[in-house]
Amino acid sequence: MAVNLVNVENVSKVYGTRALLDGVSLGVSEGDRIGVVGRNGDGKTTLIRMLAKLEEADSGRVTHSGGLRLGVLTQHDSLDPAATVRHEVIRDMADHEWAGNAKIRDVLTGLFGGLDLPGFPKGLDTVIGPLSGGERRRIALAKLLIAEQDLIVLDEPTNHLDVEGIAWLAQHLRERRSALVCVTHDRWFLDQVCTRMWDVQRGVVHEYEGGYSDYVFARAERERIAASEEVKRQNLVRKELAWLRRGAPARTSKPRFRIEAANELIKDVPPPRDSSELMKFASSRLGKTVFDLEDVTVQAGPKVLLKHVTWHLGPGDRIGLVGVNGAGKTSLLRAMADAARSEGERQPAGGRIVTGKTVKLAYLSQEVAELDPTLRVLEAVQRVRERVDLGKGREMTAGQLCETFGFNKEKQWTPVGDLSGGERRRLQLLRLLMDEPNVLFLDEPTNDLDIETLTQLEDVLDGWPGSMIVISHDRFFVERTTDRVHALLGDGTLRMLPRGIDEYLERRHRMEEAAAAAAPAPVTDKPAVSAADARAAKKELQRIERQLDKTSARETKLHEQIADNATDFEKVAKLDAELRELVAEREELELRWLELAEDA
Repeated sequence: MAVNLVNVENVSKVYGTRALLDGVSLGVSEGDRIGVVGRNGDGKTTLIRMLAKLEEADSGRVTHSGGLRLGVLTQHDSLDPAATVRHEVIRDMADHEWAGNAKIRDVLTGLFGGLDLPGFPKGLDTVIGPLSGGERRRIALAKLLIAEQDLIVLDEPTNHLDVEGIAWLAQHLRERRSALVCVTHDRWFLDQVCTRMWDVQRGVVHEYEGGYSDYVFARAERERIAASEEVKRQNLVRKELAWLRRGAPARTSKPRFRIEAANELIKDVPPPRDSSELMKFASSRLGKTVFDLEDVTVQAGPKVLLKHVTWHLGPGDRIGLVGVNGAGKTSLLRAMADAARSEGERQPAGGRIVTGKTVKLAYLSQEVAELDPTLRVLEAVQRVRERVDLGKGREMTAGQLCETFGFNKEKQWTPVGDLSGGERRRLQLLRLLMDEPNVLFLDEPTNDLDIETLTQLEDVLDGWPGSMIVISHDRFFVERTTDRVHALLGDGTLRMLPRGIDEYLERRHRMEEAAAAAAPAPVTDKPAVSAADARAAKKELQRIERQLDKTSARETKLHEQIADNATDFEKVAKLDAELRELVAEREELELRWLELAEDA
């Protein structure tokens, strides 16, 4: 029987006049892998902070099992800005200790791309203070994953990770024995990692068995039976379920009769997009030419990111763009946007970008555009347009589109200056769509958006007729909204991948293996090591490790003796001399350990 780790009993939490959590009772046991979902502002982060005892409940109680080893990743790290990465992540471990630990090597390679932390100016000895928020977050995550815990609580762990990093983290968490509670809007990640779901809605937490795919089915089934939600919400959930069952590989863990029930529930739901109709409409709006790249070279300063790229973006094309960080995804979109805005006068470092005469581009960048903070949300949208044509005869007023994007009638009168980062992101995207563009460039559109808003955005994009390029680390969103995936693999080329992101990850893995095989062997005069010598080296390593343990214990004892005899200067001098000899002996042993490790 699984041991209970955390109990949440009848917990309530009120902010102002709003009850975020109302009489919630939950439990976390050994082996649980729980995903937490819900709209932004409904209390997901508050729930896990109370679970971890980082925040007090107004009523009820949270209890932890005795000796619980708890690791928490919050949205704001507590790293010492004056410390180095080495100090925060590896602490005082000697090089031979951490380099010989497979878990530490796996975490550093998975999160940073190598043991020497490529991309950090001084590797492990880089000072944390000047680093970006994304770099600091990866350091905090590495620090947590290297430690041993009974329970890990993660708040948006995939933020600032690329597709490869997210895939690595999912595999790492699946292989750990720790229990897990995780808040994330990354639906692919939830499906890979979680076996239970908590859905936080209006102060109540609904529990579901299975991963995200199972949750979508169970929620659609519950809403159908109870008829407790408006028709629009039911249809959105059923539409997403239909895509999960028909489009993406089914990852449900439900028995067959439940799968049959899901198929019955969605039998009358059409595919998410009528591609031929959208293509026809897009062609009528855009003509034959949208963007033609001819022998294009893209640079960022002196660095060449793309070389001699020839590519065609046609009417109605929906492209997902993936690639390693720094490969040039954003730079490519900027070069295309510059050519469109300057009507071809601004061109990249090499080659030419031809833009169609009817192109009306909307570009959602990673930076949130500044708006007059005194404007109300509805006013900010109406200043662009009062009504918007969404295609296929669908038209919406500014207020209706605001509601679709999670701004209810009350929220529409909130000043822009009072919005959260995620709400500003939603407003920025909403204003772009209100301008009725026929080409969309979306650079990380899912940042700060909750799953419900993402589902609504996907529904709007399903009927949007035009050409679209999406850059996102959210694999689910890319697969859901686009028809083809192109990749920048870091070698200056742009490739179409017929099998999508799975093919991208396979190619990247092969490239890394090839790079490792092609790396020059370290120059050495040592002859090849025989099997007998390797066995001898392993024995010697074990002997040295035992000596190092004894040396460390003796060092600790000497430090204690020096502290106890602080007023006896003669004795302290004698102990200090002995300590220096011991440190020199330890350093020689560590050096010998590193030499033998190569042979072993």
